[in-house]
Amino acid sequence: MSQLDFEKPILELEGKITELRHVNSDSQINIAEEIFRMQNKADRLLRATYSKLTAEQKVQVARHQERPHMRDYIEGMIENFMPLAGDRCFAEDQALIGGLGRFNGRSCIIMGHEKGYDTQSRIKHNFGMARPEGYRKAQRLMNMASQFQLPVITLVDTAGAYPGVGAEERGQSEAIAKSIETCFRTDVPIISVIIGEGGSGGAIAIAVADKVYMLEHSTYSVISPEGCASILWRDRSYAKEAANALKLTAQDLKELKLIDGIISEPIGGAHRNKEAMIKSVAAQIKKALNELTPWDRTTMMKKRRDKFLKFGRVL
Repeated sequence: MSQLDFEKPILELEGKITELRHVNSDSQINIAEEIFRMQNKADRLLRATYSKLTAEQKVQVARHQERPHMRDYIEGMIENFMPLAGDRCFAEDQALIGGLGRFNGRSCIIMGHEKGYDTQSRIKHNFGMARPEGYRKAQRLMNMASQFQLPVITLVDTAGAYPGVGAEERGQSEAIAKSIETCFRTDVPIISVIIGEGGSGGAIAIAVADKVYMLEHSTYSVISPEGCASILWRDRSYAKEAANALKLTAQDLKELKLIDGIISEPIGGAHRNKEAMIKSVAAQIKKALNELTPWDRTTMMKKRRDKFLKFGRVL
């Protein structure tokens, strides 16, 4: 497992427990009792550590490479998934994947960012940073959802939209703006979950939804702490101060009433128990979908629009 700085004491304890499990049972000390004692200590330390994470530490957890990815959620909660590729304009974008599937026995459209697991897959998926064709594919999928009256599920996990020259030349800002507009115009329920990083316009392009949820240790912000520090302090080392100022944690956004709820993560973060995390997300999506069904198109679209328009007024 990848090591986070603040997890070092916990991982050291877990390493010692692993070593003890390989000690011969005929040893003079009671190995089982010692393992039990150390495991209890590790569990207490894990709970204590994750109950008081700072904003900077939550950013690290949200970026953990072993957190469940888009592919994991598809495999864990979507049946008969049929990926749909291409934006019908330029190319296929592997950073944002989506298609048709069945969630809890109900046909739906699901889409989201995929970061990749290792060097090769991260390059393939461009580290989850979608290009214009990715957001045009998202528009295509949402239009299809409206045509066939299928609910839309979106899973957000991106540092932001890809800022490369080619992406800008092909209309990155227009593609994001059009995707946001399409979210407002889609006349079926949209449920969005921030499963890792929710970075800037790259995230909100598919997160204008009737219900928006965040995982307990995920983040959602207009800019990364490092990017903010580079602009305000001209020094990326101020990322910690930036993280605190940005109010980017799930708890901050719930307090500001910018999201609809927080999905609890397993003790120690989603990366420690992927199956449990996927089940929790599926349960929340099922609950939200039941609340939104049946739907009146006009009323639902008006509520969605009003919900986002009042954010600035409330703040």
